[in-house]
Amino acid sequence: MKRLVAALLFFAAAAAHAQYPQRPVQLIVPWGAGGGTDATARIIASLLERELKQPINVVNRTGGSGVVGHQAIASSPADGYTLGMITVEITMMHWVGLTPLTYKDYTPVGLVNADPAGIHVRVDSPYKSTKDLIAAIKATPGKMKASGTGQGGIWHLAIAGLLKDQGVEPTALPWVPSNGAAPGLQDLVAGGVDVVPCSIPEARSMIDAGKVRALAIMDANPPALYPGVPTLRKELGTDWAIAAWRVIAAPKGIPADVHKTLVNALKKVYDSKDYKDFMASRGFGVLWADPEGTAKFMAKSDSDLGAALKAVGLAK
Repeated sequence: MKRLVAALLFFAAAAAHAQYPQRPVQLIVPWGAGGGTDATARIIASLLERELKQPINVVNRTGGSGVVGHQAIASSPADGYTLGMITVEITMMHWVGLTPLTYKDYTPVGLVNADPAGIHVRVDSPYKSTKDLIAAIKATPGKMKASGTGQGGIWHLAIAGLLKDQGVEPTALPWVPSNGAAPGLQDLVAGGVDVVPCSIPEARSMIDAGKVRALAIMDANPPALYPGVPTLRKELGTDWAIAAWRVIAAPKGIPADVHKTLVNALKKVYDSKDYKDFMASRGFGVLWADPEGTAKFMAKSDSDLGAALKAVGLAK
């Protein structure tokens, strides 16, 4: 009798996994509604619903500079019914002592987006290339200023890491904290700062309005929006690259068969015309990596950003 009960339980569990998902799935977003991460999560959720044949409910869990939402994802049951969109900040927060969480606390499903940093100046700036800009920073340390995010944010680390890569002390370009790229770009146009390193999509409206000029992009390829913008390899001969990115992930320990179902479904979403068209309409970059590739991608981001945080004296 015990063997029969055990066998029935085994086959019931197997059937449950085979039929995943049997109920709605929650997708946690660590950032507020209306932002780029939220918009990307919602288009993915709507397309995942088609593949999984279940509702995908997007839940914004904000607070703690991203810690609250990232912790909620990591702490959820590893059953496939809670997913999350983890962002580049997961490779930064532990370096500054905000949380012990790292990218290793999740099971990656797939990398779906990356927006490399661009280097932007006013359209009437005397600096016509990144080489000219860095030479001026080196020659007049402390005179020029940059902005585009909070102290120690992704875009601050982008320029700090580049300066370090080029043998220039990152403190030679003082950072003016802002509540994001938009106010930083406004300050740039007003003459309050001299350079804003941020993603091309964030600067798009200012570029198209003829107020801002992109000197280069911190990526291996020119931006799709502006193919004439050079890469740092072309400008400086360096492979330094940094981007804001987004990954769909699950709590650590998710069953292998459920994980496989999610990976296959997400890849179909990524390959869909609806996803590509939506991202292109927003100017967001698309980049895919499978779970193994995503883990390697996040490991490199963690190493690069840790080094940049140390360079600006913010790592604990």
